[in-house]
Amino acid sequence: MRRILLIKQSLTYITDSVIIVSMSERYKRNAGCVYNVKYHIVWCPKYRKEVLTGAVANRLKELLHEEAKALKIEIEAIEVMPDHVHIFVTGYPTAAIQHIVNQLKGYSSRMLRSEFSILRAKLPCMWSRSYYVGTVGYVSEAAIRKYIEGQKGK
Repeated sequence: MRRILLIKQSLTYITDSVIIVSMSERYKRNAGCVYNVKYHIVWCPKYRKEVLTGAVANRLKELLHEEAKALKIEIEAIEVMPDHVHIFVTGYPTAAIQHIVNQLKGYSSRMLRSEFSILRAKLPCMWSRSYYVGTVGYVSEAAIRKYIEGQKGK
């Protein structure tokens, strides 16, 4: 069984049964807090049309990385399927998730529709208005509930 230990040095290494991870890899810092804000985001093209293939899919990945850099967020993982996009991002505490999603969708829509005329012909707009977002963390919901309930007795 492997256990994860946090240390203050910026080293990561594996011993027989222990993975040692630095705090700087797991958490980010700013002037007022230490944080770990990660989101799994999914969205679809309008009418869930299968238009995200070939050159469009490759260009979409490039555009999302460009906009993420401009927004100062990190893309941990990205997968473009023919009819939807999965993206796993690390944000920061003051960024509203709807702002991040709207910026990613807006920028990519504008650029893709200007570069690929087939998208303008097939779709009235690139993306549907809805999206899915889930938060991701190292601590489970059950562990948080147990911790909060355990605070009463202290």
